[in-house]
Amino acid sequence: MTTGEVLWTLRAECPIPARVSPHVDRVQEWLVGLLPELGLPLDDEALRRLARGAFARYAGRLYPDATEVDLRVLTALFTWFFLVDDACDGPQGLAPEQIRALRSGTLALLHDGPRLRHAGLAGPLRRLLVLAWREPRRRMPARWRLRFADAVARHLDGTWQEAVNKAVGHRPGVTEYVELRRATSAADVSYPLVEFVSGRPLPDAVYHHPLLRRIARTGNDLLSWYNDLASLERDRDSAGGHNLVLAMQDEWGVPPEVAVDRVAERWRESMRLFVALRAAVPSFGPALDEAVTAHVDGVADAVRGTIEWTLESGRYPDGKEGHLLNASGRGRVPS
Repeated sequence: MTTGEVLWTLRAECPIPARVSPHVDRVQEWLVGLLPELGLPLDDEALRRLARGAFARYAGRLYPDATEVDLRVLTALFTWFFLVDDACDGPQGLAPEQIRALRSGTLALLHDGPRLRHAGLAGPLRRLLVLAWREPRRRMPARWRLRFADAVARHLDGTWQEAVNKAVGHRPGVTEYVELRRATSAADVSYPLVEFVSGRPLPDAVYHHPLLRRIARTGNDLLSWYNDLASLERDRDSAGGHNLVLAMQDEWGVPPEVAVDRVAERWRESMRLFVALRAAVPSFGPALDEAVTAHVDGVADAVRGTIEWTLESGRYPDGKEGHLLNASGRGRVPS
């Protein structure tokens, strides 16, 4: 089978039902109107790419129960991560030291609010994050804000490490790549946002329960590996080996079609594990069980939502889509 056929086959095998918010079209229109006001360099073609990227649809698939107001917040956050991904990626992307500065500026804003400025985060990216962070910062408790900021830090650390690897020509092996991909995917950033949508933040001891962490990690792998298959043709030229298919080819010396089949089989094995882990979630007591269920269902929505959005977004086909901040041509799901 071709890689495209594998993607559709895995979609058909996914046992998680697909869901989407009824607000996505209105929120996408809002986003298209918002970004020029923030000073992003968006000509007509860039706006068309933005519309085809359908970031509101991605947020609406991961958080189908969000109100329209909250879906705007989530879409703004998702757009920020996609723009950062584009700015860091490709031959014209940010250097490792610039990514470090971006990390420092981002964490300063998340921890301390918008009053203090940091040179590492400026311009449209800063204005977008200020807008997107305002409501979560206002509504969510300090422990949640810290947990979210820690997840963002891990994501940007992974982005920095990938940039370093490319700069020195290091192509990661399979085990190294899988662990790094868990950071670069930014799935761990998307999971706390389930609590923002539900209004039921989990205590840290429950959020970090070993079984819930294993569910989150397995869901991260599922959405990341699916995306690696979708972005394979682009990644051959620009990713420096940072793709599970390419890592398997390099380490195991197998041809591309064999590596694709092995990634697909690993995905199937992880999906079977994911289903079993969800079924094994215990009761945490009547005061917490609804929030735990929302969290676990949110991880599942992230897996299926990424599958659906990958196939319906204009960000991936034939490697022809450009990006909003540069033209590196690489496709990645940062959540």
